[in-house]
Amino acid sequence: MVFMHIDYIHGDSLISNPQTKINPDKMQYSLVKLLQTYPTAEQISVGKLMQQDVYRFSIQNNKTTQQVMLNAQTGERLSPLNQTAAIALAQYYYLGNEPITKVSLLTDNPPFELSARHLPAWRINFDHFSAPSLYISADSGLLVGKRHAFWRLFDWMFRFHVMDYGDAEEIDNQLLFWIALFSTLATVSGLILVYFRVLRRTKNKRKPMLSKRKHSGAA
Repeated sequence: MVFMHIDYIHGDSLISNPQTKINPDKMQYSLVKLLQTYPTAEQISVGKLMQQDVYRFSIQNNKTTQQVMLNAQTGERLSPLNQTAAIALAQYYYLGNEPITKVSLLTDNPPFELSARHLPAWRINFDHFSAPSLYISADSGLLVGKRHAFWRLFDWMFRFHVMDYGDAEEIDNQLLFWIALFSTLATVSGLILVYFRVLRRTKNKRKPMLSKRKHSGAA
């Protein structure tokens, strides 16, 4: 688990980090127009989609929350992303130049390495010995996951280390509780045994020696 640098395990070396700034002059689609078209819009933010300024926000749709992305210049709705747009984004984020081997849209039952809250999402696999996969949110266009074979191995080892054998996001199981409880009891009992077998025995040995010294002094 400590053989490789944690930044590599996290997949930071797989992606580029372009620092592009938002250009307010190009945001011709005002926030007033956005609220007129989407009066229930919440959590509105301004960001980038490659070189394009966009609005991202959420709306309530049939008692479910849906993420929406708009072109900040024209007001055109960009979400959900199609396969062509997802591939372009993956190639934009990916730092390598290997070809893409597989593209799939995940709408339910995500793999253990992707949280269900990011669905729907595009998974793009690249032809590399570490089998890297990028996950692009179909609604926001954001990179929501970057995984590779070494991350998956690290995750398996970490789960084994903390005894989390399920796919739950929170580590909470009865096995871990009982092992922790027994370990605590074993530690406490070990300290008690050390006291009786070592410390107390040492004290008992010192008492006869002190009594002998007293008798020899009195004589």
